[in-house]
Amino acid sequence: MRGLGVEPAERPQQAGVEPAERPKGAGFTLVQLSDTHLRAEGELVHGSVDTFANLTCVLDMLAASGQRIDAMIFSGDVADDGDPAAYRRLRGAVDPVAESLGAATIYAMGNHDERAAFGRELLDDPRASDPDRTFDSVQVVDGVRIVVLDSSTPGRHDGRIDPHQLLWLAEVLAVPSLRGTILVLHHPPISSPVVTVDYLRLQNPADLECAIAGSDVRVIVCGHAHHTAAGSVGGVPVWVGPAMSYRVDTFPPAGRHRGLSGFGFTRIDLLESGFTATAVEVAPAATVYDESRQSVLDKLAHLSHQAG
Repeated sequence: MRGLGVEPAERPQQAGVEPAERPKGAGFTLVQLSDTHLRAEGELVHGSVDTFANLTCVLDMLAASGQRIDAMIFSGDVADDGDPAAYRRLRGAVDPVAESLGAATIYAMGNHDERAAFGRELLDDPRASDPDRTFDSVQVVDGVRIVVLDSSTPGRHDGRIDPHQLLWLAEVLAVPSLRGTILVLHHPPISSPVVTVDYLRLQNPADLECAIAGSDVRVIVCGHAHHTAAGSVGGVPVWVGPAMSYRVDTFPPAGRHRGLSGFGFTRIDLLESGFTATAVEVAPAATVYDESRQSVLDKLAHLSHQAG
């Protein structure tokens, strides 16, 4: 039996992150960076993908954007082969950027992650070496509750959430959060059009549906697929973010499974009565136009006035 990442006596443990310099309640933006697949320095994924270069490219982009970012979510497969050096490498790049942005950092386990190294290097967990330990967590950021479920099983690439994890989740969700809940797990609880990816999805989505029924979960955020997708479980929206390493071809020639270059991340904005998930493609692209936002708004207002 797998153990919980939070002891029963501690449940529900909800750490708060409240950057003092930010106005509260005025919008909420999180960035999902999934499937970074980092390796030790000098190593490439599939012999060709420099995943650390992809990560630093995105971190530089976020740091230079001037945009408010409340939380950065890493939704699994943080490392490609579980090498402790890969986790240290990622944390060394991420921590300074997150601190400069005032953003919380939240990590979920993936099937490529190694449990002990993940817990020790990313979470500073003193019990990370316990082979039965899972890393389920709760963190509250500016009134938004972010719950992480560890859907990984050592030695397997498909996903499953154990009964005691589902019980823990139901107990956490029994008390509504001020601004609702975001649920994070690595394996999507929805089907993929890519047969090989679909084979490795969450194996018990109906159990998850029962656990979140009637709760304040606003969206389920996942990774794993290496392609962007959206769906729902029991009426709750599911978002599968793009990978930070490489992408899976969703329309390959019949009978083929292909990985392609290209990477991206997701921006999720919580609104008063909903949310918007936006996939951000980071591949180099030529600029078509570059104008001030206000000038574009002025033009649109002028055209609307003329039409009226």
